[in-house]
Amino acid sequence: MTFFEKFTLIFTNAKYLDSMLTGLRMTLAISVGAAVLGLILGTIVALVGLAKSKNPLMKIPKLICALYVTVVRGTPMALQLFIMAFVVFAIRGFPLVVTAIIAFGINSGAYVSENIRGGILSVDIGQTEAGRSLGLSSAATMWYIVIPQAIKNVIPSIGNELIALIKETSIVSMIGMYDLTAAAKNVGSGQNLANYLAPMSVAALFYLAIVYLLTFIIKIIEGRLRQSDRR
Repeated sequence: MTFFEKFTLIFTNAKYLDSMLTGLRMTLAISVGAAVLGLILGTIVALVGLAKSKNPLMKIPKLICALYVTVVRGTPMALQLFIMAFVVFAIRGFPLVVTAIIAFGINSGAYVSENIRGGILSVDIGQTEAGRSLGLSSAATMWYIVIPQAIKNVIPSIGNELIALIKETSIVSMIGMYDLTAAAKNVGSGQNLANYLAPMSVAALFYLAIVYLLTFIIKIIEGRLRQSDRR
């Protein structure tokens, strides 16, 4: 069979299509779970890192957050995934999907925290001074004045991080998970199509569709925020 015949067969053969969709669902589950965890963790780390307090005890969480960001950004994602799967969560019966979500969420959180930190610092200091002059506390000023403006600045960079996260999940097959990439390998194996080009092309098409949809959504959000600025 030609490449196009094999490519079409994957969509018309129930066995092959079901295998690819099963892998796609796993990829989406890991990506969504890790993205949510990363956004929450990244926001907390960024706010702790930027918090101004005279309490000497605040130095401890600040140091922990700084160490977390440095270690996670300075080590390969594959290594972090292996440590999570075979060391930290090497518990009989512990769901691998949860392990993957935590591993990718922790990794994403380090990058998101830096994006959010940069976005907050990009807001003019005069905005903070104006909030404090109105009698708002530091926390209220940050929550009601600084963060809403910072969100507009960080959406593009966070969108890029989410896109990178989706593509990075393709390595979960290294710990025995059946994601989209693993499904493509299975469909292309000797007992099936005996050709990897067609199933890998289908997997690439699925990844491209996910990334394009996410990019489209981000552009819509950016457009609406720009419209609100003009008003």
